[in-house]
Amino acid sequence: MEVLDTKKLKALEAEKANLKKLLAEQMMDVSTLKEMRGKNF
Repeated sequence: MEVLDTKKLKALEAEKANLKKLLAEQMMDVSTLKEMRGKNF
C-alpha cells in the first residue's frame, strides 16, 4: 500500500466515524422527540 493510499484510507475512516456519530445523534433526537410527543398526548 502506498503512502497516498494509507492517507486516503485514514481520511475515509475518520469520515466514517464522524458520520456514525452524526447518525447516532440524529437517532437520539428522533427518539427524544417521539418520547416528548407521546407524553403530550
